[in-house]
Amino acid sequence: MKVALKEIHGPWDQGWVLDKHMLSSTFVGDDAYGHPRFNNVRTEVGEATYQLKYRQDWSQVEPLAQALAEYVFPKLKSVGFIVPMPATTVRQRQPVTEVAKAIGVIMKIPVFLDLLRKAKNGKSLKDMNSKDEKMEAIGDSFSVNDEIETDGQWNAVIVDDLFHTGASMEAACKVLRAYPKIKKIYVAALTWR
Repeated sequence: MKVALKEIHGPWDQGWVLDKHMLSSTFVGDDAYGHPRFNNVRTEVGEATYQLKYRQDWSQVEPLAQALAEYVFPKLKSVGFIVPMPATTVRQRQPVTEVAKAIGVIMKIPVFLDLLRKAKNGKSLKDMNSKDEKMEAIGDSFSVNDEIETDGQWNAVIVDDLFHTGASMEAACKVLRAYPKIKKIYVAALTWR
């Protein structure tokens, strides 16, 4: 899979995104029901992410996980475990969780599916553009569920699908920094907006 790796900075120790999500989006008119239609051109990673997230194309999980394992994980030192970013939208299968589990298999690293929790506050961040607006909507909705039974500290990787303002990643890092079993926090996202 072709990528254009980008380093991202924030309250984490190191962060990377595989590629831009959308290259262009051109309005082509309204459909018969008055809904706007667009001609969207996505990167290869962006298209795979879109197909996985919105078309439930589970065949995209493995190539996306493989791209993160090949391009991002070699840049991170001593990864102890992986944490998927909790989903905002409830689905029977969560795309980010599936990618995180696949990376865990590839890298032979534990994945803690319920370590990071997000309370459902009914607010979608999708249509918000400013970081302040998103931070206010997120509030203190993240929490840590102590599901690691052993003592010690490890470097953790938070995996997410889309990086925009960094508000969700920052909120997640804030609660994980207070968790005594985490040493360094890395972040890895599939695409950026």
